[in-house]
Amino acid sequence: MRLHDLKPRPGAKHRRKRLGQGESSGHGKTSGRGGKGQTARTGSSIRPGFEGGQMPLIRRIPKRGFNNARFGVRYIPVNVGALNRFDDGTRVDEQLLRASGLANGRADGIKILGGGKLTKKLTVFAHAFSESARAQIEALGGKCEVIKSQARAGA
Repeated sequence: MRLHDLKPRPGAKHRRKRLGQGESSGHGKTSGRGGKGQTARTGSSIRPGFEGGQMPLIRRIPKRGFNNARFGVRYIPVNVGALNRFDDGTRVDEQLLRASGLANGRADGIKILGGGKLTKKLTVFAHAFSESARAQIEALGGKCEVIKSQARAGA
């Protein structure tokens, strides 16, 4: 096989739809633009949600209620079983978790959860701990230190 033998797979390439080539082509007369009106004209575009001057649905429905999600605290979850990659006696904090790829993205803090089985004695600094994670860490002689985050201190 040589370069000149290469061909795209069958069905991978399509012909361009040629509009206005007579009525028998199937794309003649109105050229796929329907009847008359605003959308049939060239250079015309209608913004999303526009209903021809009628009050749009998004403005018709009442805006009521309150959503507390904006004020909630979002944690990055890290399972206790993932902490086995660190050596015995390691001080595990947010910088170490982010450097090792266990905690990615923006959030208000890190929460250690009890998923998995911990086998190392560690000192863990995090913003929150689940009861099962705290029990596993302290059962092996490790420590759980809670960090006060700036996001919660200002609130």
